[in-house]
Amino acid sequence: MNFVVVPQTWLLVLLALVASQRILELLISRRHENALRAKGAVEVGAAHYPFIVAVHAGWLAALALWALVMPPLLHPALIVAYLLLQPMRAWIIGTLGRAWTTRIITLPGAPLVRRGPYRFLRHPNYVLVVLEIAVLPLALGAWPVAVAFSILNAIILKIRIAAENQALDARS
Repeated sequence: MNFVVVPQTWLLVLLALVASQRILELLISRRHENALRAKGAVEVGAAHYPFIVAVHAGWLAALALWALVMPPLLHPALIVAYLLLQPMRAWIIGTLGRAWTTRIITLPGAPLVRRGPYRFLRHPNYVLVVLEIAVLPLALGAWPVAVAFSILNAIILKIRIAAENQALDARS
């Protein structure tokens, strides 16, 4: 791989931007959750949610630690790949609209979304997250972070997708 050495500050700014994006998404999610619950929606699989938060927070913390202690390397093509994943994130969130949350919140009787990326995949957001968790660390030369958090993410996604499928199947 053709890594370039960059100022350490660049990596920290990049990670701060990713963290800011995630915090903004949590705020949007919270607003949507409250509105959905006011309409009678219920949460499914709440017990595993703290583990999802821990995996994502740990991933960012591990990347920040990596950026602080390892040579500040960046793979331009992989950073571009990561950046190209972000419009997919916007497409997913935009398609679900006010139904998008970081939790499994289901509104009984509401039709399932079958447009946008949901025409092609039942869980496009999880595909996106799998790619992000691998690509960003690889772009920083942090392959151990990519491997470790890809495994942790796979474990929690197995639980998450089973819970979400059960909730979606009940609405089908």
